[in-house]
Parts: sequence; structure tokens; C-alpha cells
Amino acid sequence: MRVACDRYNASTMNATRILRRPRVLIVGCGDAGMRCVERLRGRARIVALTSHRERVAELRAAGATPIVGDLDVPRSLRRLGGLAPTVLHLAPPQKAGGDDCRTRALIAALSAPRRHRSAFQGIAATGRLRTLRAQYAGISAGETAGIVPDGPFRSVRRTEPVRVVYASTTGVYGDCGGALIDETRPVKPANDRAKRRVSAERQLRRASARGALAASIVRIPGIYALNRLPLPRLEKRTPALVAEDDVYTNHIHADDLAAILLRAATHARVGRVIHASDDSALKMGEYFDRVADAFGLTRAPRITREAAEQQLEPMLLSFMRESRRLSNARLKRELRIRLRYPSVDDFLRTVR
Repeated sequence: MRVACDRYNASTMNATRILRRPRVLIVGCGDAGMRCVERLRGRARIVALTSHRERVAELRAAGATPIVGDLDVPRSLRRLGGLAPTVLHLAPPQKAGGDDCRTRALIAALSAPRRHRSAFQGIAATGRLRTLRAQYAGISAGETAGIVPDGPFRSVRRTEPVRVVYASTTGVYGDCGGALIDETRPVKPANDRAKRRVSAERQLRRASARGALAASIVRIPGIYALNRLPLPRLEKRTPALVAEDDVYTNHIHADDLAAILLRAATHARVGRVIHASDDSALKMGEYFDRVADAFGLTRAPRITREAAEQQLEPMLLSFMRESRRLSNARLKRELRIRLRYPSVDDFLRTVR
């Protein structure tokens, strides 16, 4: 009997500790999101929104509680209101249009009044339910006012707005001619993808200004990891630009990005923009050369910009039209981040 009681108490204490963990909602649980799940596991109760039912088992196995919902179907997001005090918004905008409708739908869902079930709803038909019913039996409606909600749900005002970290892109700056820029640089998106990101940022800032939520923005350059290197491109011998026509690109390792996103959730200022970039200052062709050398592959052939305009796909060309170098001083000063891989070379040395 004693052993059974000890086991029960230990189980109860463990369940209580789990329930007391902070809850984090991840919207858009792709590669970066799964790395965040890995870091949060055991420290937080993780909820992951997915539009793909086939991913439910994968998310659950990783340690997250999956919720099926679609940012393109706003009514499927009703359960998100009040679900978690911290949200990582990692989902990209839809593929067409100048406005990010997905972020608009998410803001509406997150800023909706929190709803709680009544004292009776959701309680199993147990002795406890019968006891509660007996307690309220014979009490007048006036006496029960404020004790039992009138309807099945009631709205409750939050004491603090939901904390949101939005994963944006450095593409919002457009072409900067290779200049070194910080987060005060005005945005100048050059394509529809970047315009939708600017739309999302502005929506989140307006929502923060009216107190509906508290958002910070992390602008992300090219993400790399062992599973996210341009090896297929090198194997296909896709050309890069000659040095005089080449553009500066910026990079961040996926593990460092996950750490930055989680750090921003607790340390970034509301409305603040942070560059999630490492210390590298490489041109695109140089980056490809470093990867080719590390894996014993032939370096990519070089062509002029004029030839690239004729030979390469529009999507690839769009990245070859923008050149900028990112300052990460704010990342280090305000978030106090110490990068695991300060440069691409630091990572490539680990795979040789």
C-alpha cells in the first residue's frame, strides 16, 4: 500500500511539474521549428500547428503536441486563442499576392479573447461531478452569479499580450549594392515574396502597437546545415557569377537560428528587428567554392551576369540581383548570443 501511494505521489508531482512548464506554440514546424522543438523538449510544453495530418505522428514523437490547422483556413485556427503565452511564427506567407493573409489570420486567432469552459463542462461523470452538482443544487440564479458561468464558455481578458517571434527574411531590404547594413536600414522589397514579408512585419507591428500581442522580428539570411547545403547544385554544375559580378550573401547555421529564435522570445524588445546572421562576409560564388572544397567536389563554373540572365532560372536569378552585408552587432549586444558556428568555415571544418 505504501509503495502504491509513493508511486501515485511521484506520478502526481511529475504531472504537476509538466503542467507548470511554460507553453510554447510553434506555427510552421519545418526544419527550424523541429530544431526549436529539440531545444525546448523537457523545458516547455510544446504545441505545434500543422496543416498536414500525416505529420501528427512525427511531431508527437519529437515531443510536441500537434494541432491540425491551416493558416489559409482561418476558422481552423479558433483553438489558438489563449493556447500559449509564447508563439514562434515560422510559417511563410502564401505564394501569391502582395499581402500576407496567413499572418493576418494568425493575428486574429491569437488576439481573440481567451475562452474557458464552465465549471461543469469537460468534467467526466464521476463522483466529483456529482459532488459539484450537489453543492450548487438549490442555490438561486442570483446566488450563483459569478460562480458558475451562464453559458458553456466565457471570455477572459488576458493580463499580458501573447509574445510572438516572427521569422522574416533579409530579402525585405532588396539590393543594397554590397553595403554593410544594420536593422535601421529602410526596407525596399524587390519581389513579391519580400513584399509579403514586409506585409507580415507591418501587421505584427500594428498589432503590437494596439496591444493585441507583443511581437519581435528576426530577419534571416541564407540558412545552412549538413542537410541544407548546395550540394545538388554543385553536382549539377550550376554556374555562379564571376567575381566582378558576384553578390554578397549572408548565412546562419540552422542550429544557431533555433537558438536565436528562442532567445528572442525571452530577450528581444517588442517591435524590435534582429539580424540572425553569422560573422561571414562571403560572396555567393565564394560560399559555393568553400562547400565544394569541403566535400571534394568540383567548383561551380563562373559566368557573367549577362550570361546568367540568359541561362539561369528566374528564382535563382532573383538571389543574384541582391547584394548586402549584414551587421549582427544587435544580435550579440541585445540577445547576448554566442554563435556555435561564427562562420561558414567554422562549420565546414567539422565535416572534413
